[in-house]
Amino acid sequence: MVHLDAPQWRGPDLQELVSKVALGEQDAFGQLYDAVAGRVLGLVRRVLRDPAQSEEVAQEVLLEVWRTASRYQPERGEVMSWVLTIAHRRAVDRVRSAQAASDREQRVASQAYAPAFDEVAEQVEGRLEREQVRRCLKTLTELQNESVTLAYYRGFSYREVADMLNVPLGTIKTRMRDGLIRLRDCLGVGS
Repeated sequence: MVHLDAPQWRGPDLQELVSKVALGEQDAFGQLYDAVAGRVLGLVRRVLRDPAQSEEVAQEVLLEVWRTASRYQPERGEVMSWVLTIAHRRAVDRVRSAQAASDREQRVASQAYAPAFDEVAEQVEGRLEREQVRRCLKTLTELQNESVTLAYYRGFSYREVADMLNVPLGTIKTRMRDGLIRLRDCLGVGS
């Protein structure tokens, strides 16, 4: 923002230059451009922080000054304040435009997300399968059920299951094989 107590501009009479620019004098615009371009770019760069975009917006601001010079009203403020106000507005518009584009892209991306499967159906099917497995586990003998549960749901090896249940390894292997066959038949899984 421009401070009201900022030191006055020491250079060409900007008000006179704007009056001449309003009449279409290109030389006057060149002088005005040279007088204000640095401050315009500095202000825009502080808002945008991107050098390439800052230069682009600064050029847009100076073109707007060229096109709207006839609208400048000296009673409303200094030329530099008028130009810097245009610059600030353009820079803020660019930030808002970029944010709106980013928000729009995120909305489109989130709307485009379509799961490859029906999540509700998948959850229901998973619950039904778990219930069927629980039901089938109840058809096993106690040793088969304990062995299968320890090996497949708790991740223990056959040797660890044998040690935990204090049963010979061969017995555990046989019970596991028989239990898995019963589970397969109960669940209707093909051989």
